[in-house]
Amino acid sequence: MSTLTRLTAGDAELTIDPEHGCRIDSLRIGGTELLLPGERHGSFVMAPWAGRTGYGRFRDGAVEHQLPVSAHAAPHALHGTVRDVAWKTAYVTETAAAFTTELAEPWPYAGKVTQVVELGEDALTLRLGIETLDASFPAQAGWHPWFRRSLDGGPEVELGFHPAWQEERGADHLPTGRRIDPLPRPWDDCFGMPEGVDVTLTWPGAVELRITSDAQWVVVYDEPADTVCVEPQSGPPNGLNTLPRLVTPIDPLEVTTTWSWRRL
Repeated sequence: MSTLTRLTAGDAELTIDPEHGCRIDSLRIGGTELLLPGERHGSFVMAPWAGRTGYGRFRDGAVEHQLPVSAHAAPHALHGTVRDVAWKTAYVTETAAAFTTELAEPWPYAGKVTQVVELGEDALTLRLGIETLDASFPAQAGWHPWFRRSLDGGPEVELGFHPAWQEERGADHLPTGRRIDPLPRPWDDCFGMPEGVDVTLTWPGAVELRITSDAQWVVVYDEPADTVCVEPQSGPPNGLNTLPRLVTPIDPLEVTTTWSWRRL
């Protein structure tokens, strides 16, 4: 029996897989798939941290915690824990759904992550929340979508955005703390957009997709031959150490992104 959740609005179709990290498995516009499918692709949630946490270590006050190092990003911990667990479905309608999961080992704090999904005929809105179930803790949240570089054999996607800076990336792939002028692509880099993330992906003659968010950082990863990732996130890579955002009982972490589109 399929556990996939399917939403529809006009000619937009969205498929979510709550059993595998509440990952968006598919986004089709007029029958055209925008995301790269696959168990580690689609669009997954990054929480309670986003991107790399340096050497898997972070401090909360005087206490240092060790997270598992990722084989894909050794010697760092990568993309949080919730993409590898099953989420519970809170509700589903034809155009909206909500899902939750509790934080657990190897994350050292009790907490809950919620994702609310709302699909319209020309837009998708995603809302993430992280709340504590006990002690306060630092956290980050974001999304990691894998978009197809080309649609149905058409021209390659074009990226349009105007970041205020690029986080300089060191030899260890972590931000050095210096903010520099954006360098030419290809990128596996984090950019600052203090007025909110605003990135446009254009597949000429097919679809224009605009990604906006109240998050102020975006990682763009366009090194693979067949995909481009545009990742809104609430802090930069290694932010648990360099820019911690404390989740408290009265102040959960909340972040929203909207993907809006038009046919060309």
